[in-house]
Amino acid sequence: MKKYLLIGASAFVLGAGSMAYVSQHAIAAAQPRAKTYRMLGLFGDVLNTVENQYVSEVDDTKLIQSAIDGMLTSLDPHSGYLDPESFDDMRDQTRGEYGGLGIEVTSEDGVVKVMSPMDGTPASRAGIKAGDYITAVNGESVLGLSVNDAVKQMRGKPGETVTLTIAREKTEPMDVKLVREVIKPKAASAKLEGDYGVIRISSFNEKTTDETEAAFAELKSKNPSMKGVIIDLRDNPGGLLDQAIGVSDLFLEGGEIVSQRGRDARDVERYNARPGDITGGMPLVVLINSGSASAAEIVAGALQDRKRAELIGLTSFGKGSVQTVIPLRGGIDGALKLTTAKYFTPSGRSIQKTGIEPDLEVALTREQAQNIANRAYQFSEASFRNALNADEGKVRRGAHEPAEAPPEGFDDKKDFQIARAADVLRYGSVAATPKMPKPTAKLAAIIAPKARVAEIKPPVVK
Repeated sequence: MKKYLLIGASAFVLGAGSMAYVSQHAIAAAQPRAKTYRMLGLFGDVLNTVENQYVSEVDDTKLIQSAIDGMLTSLDPHSGYLDPESFDDMRDQTRGEYGGLGIEVTSEDGVVKVMSPMDGTPASRAGIKAGDYITAVNGESVLGLSVNDAVKQMRGKPGETVTLTIAREKTEPMDVKLVREVIKPKAASAKLEGDYGVIRISSFNEKTTDETEAAFAELKSKNPSMKGVIIDLRDNPGGLLDQAIGVSDLFLEGGEIVSQRGRDARDVERYNARPGDITGGMPLVVLINSGSASAAEIVAGALQDRKRAELIGLTSFGKGSVQTVIPLRGGIDGALKLTTAKYFTPSGRSIQKTGIEPDLEVALTREQAQNIANRAYQFSEASFRNALNADEGKVRRGAHEPAEAPPEGFDDKKDFQIARAADVLRYGSVAATPKMPKPTAKLAAIIAPKARVAEIKPPVVK
């Protein structure tokens, strides 16, 4: 049975024409097939050479698994091979309970990169940030390892200490000590901010829709006169497609939530909301930032396109692809995680690479506003060299002055984006909300026309 992580499967049927056409087609197809067989023979030759001549004995299984993973990761950043152990770990994670540090990671050019730390986990408490590079685990380099192999080094018995070496822009590499825990991240939690409720959704696992509904019920019981809800999707790395649909459905009365399209443009699958908005039409605002990805973007895009909510914050990550997890021999040989489709918001937008832009752009801090203005390193789907292309002609927004940032004297202990979301609910819309003075951030072209922003470079292994 297939497990879906923003998932859809595409299939297409080839019709047969005349026998003459079939014969010509078979001849044409035989030529690239012959090349494929020759390359498979080359692979066998290389494997045999490594087995016989490498400086030490090798594990054939690991070599072949690495080759499969390399083949898949060359396609795009989100395809890959899961060995049996990693496949089990993935199933544990989507069930909402597993052992580890609480970090969503990916790989870029052989370097392990943090997509997002999960709320309430050792990683978030230690200050790990999206975009950080993990260069070593317990003093052993993980440069060049696959994500699966790097994750194996980070996982282990709860209670054991793990030291991660972190590379971050504008800082020296640093060692961060964490203690492994049984990770039971709460997908949704609730709190009151005056007359408004805040539902924080940190991930999309099998429990997210139920926990979101429970979070709203908790808010309603605490304040029956609640006037609006803020849905906080910041730094939410995504997860299961059915849960993104389920959460969107909670706040919609009907209509399309998302569609997905495979290789064939005619292969379209649409997902619609059922009647029944659990809030009864209560005003909504959704918070997003560059760490809001995948399933989080589906929810944000659906509520924005359906005019159910306005978005506050920063442009989202831009992951607009769907992965199918395909077990191999029932999972005995692991599974393939393969990109099989792109998803589209109700208005037909693909946000691949470009992300979803908020209705009101608000930086969390003045430093963040300056980073946006000078285009200091910002981690997004567009950061990956082999990311799928955006729609023709579309590009992610470059350096610019964000619309708003905390003014001088704003209490740093408060969340400026939450505060502005509450203002939008109070005034009824972004258009009706009084605007803050422009931030003092200056564009990089004004500050230093010839300056170039330095990128994090992994240390050289000698």
